[in-house]
Amino acid sequence: MFKSFDPKELATNVLHDYLLSTIAPRPIAWASTIDENGKVNLAPFSFFNVFGSNPPTLVFSPSSRVRDNTQKHTLLNAQKTGECVINIANYELAGQMGLTSGEFPEGVNEFEMANLEMAVSVKVKPPRVNAGPAQFECIVKQIIPTGTNAGAGNLIICEVVYLHLNENIFNQEDKIDPHLVDNIARMGKIWYTRAKEGLFQMPNPKGTKIIGFSRLPEHIRHSKYLTGSELAKLAGVDYIPSPEEIKAEEALPEMQEIFRNSGGNSDQLDQALHILAKPLIAENKFEEAWRVLLSFR
Repeated sequence: MFKSFDPKELATNVLHDYLLSTIAPRPIAWASTIDENGKVNLAPFSFFNVFGSNPPTLVFSPSSRVRDNTQKHTLLNAQKTGECVINIANYELAGQMGLTSGEFPEGVNEFEMANLEMAVSVKVKPPRVNAGPAQFECIVKQIIPTGTNAGAGNLIICEVVYLHLNENIFNQEDKIDPHLVDNIARMGKIWYTRAKEGLFQMPNPKGTKIIGFSRLPEHIRHSKYLTGSELAKLAGVDYIPSPEEIKAEEALPEMQEIFRNSGGNSDQLDQALHILAKPLIAENKFEEAWRVLLSFR
């Protein structure tokens, strides 16, 4: 038995969910662009793939927003400048990639929000994600709108004019090893998949006033124990626990024990709290992780 539908009879958000949850996994185009004034934008798109090698052709699609039929900055920049860089995101960069999917005001540099180093491109103006395993400098050959309604796609057909491949993704035979690339791909809702291990979850950033790296407290931003991806997940929320919530966390018996065991040594206390927060971040328990990390300050 099947549940069968005429797409014209489904709400767009429902059809969107059905499509993205079944046509998966989808590779991710982490597209960097600039506007006509040189302001940088970085955003991920899972409507993406390679469509030819001579000439080398990539196609990705920034769809219009379902809620209000507005267009994304990536599309507007590609229309105006005719250039982009398609960066590949791997598991190590998953949190930072996810953070750049948040909706920031026009002119905000997502590289800075996600604490990503920009690398200068050779043949195009948009910068590259320096930490990525691969980057493809592209010129935009054609943009094809698939419709005018909310949720319609805009196929950006790109020709690769220069490519950069991290030497660390090559094996001893000088071939690209998928285990070393460690690609991630998008599934439905908050699900992703990791090429060499399988499914994992990563919620979208919360709200429209995301904290970002620059507003992380210094002791968190410069943590010796949390990875860039873990920090990005913490930065992808739009709230910080209240003093009352933090005091309640500090009063928990296990937290009091950590405090006593530190013996007043701030470095030892920081290490214990950051290590305690790591599995909470992995389980997407960001509120709990924030309370732990802000305790005893």
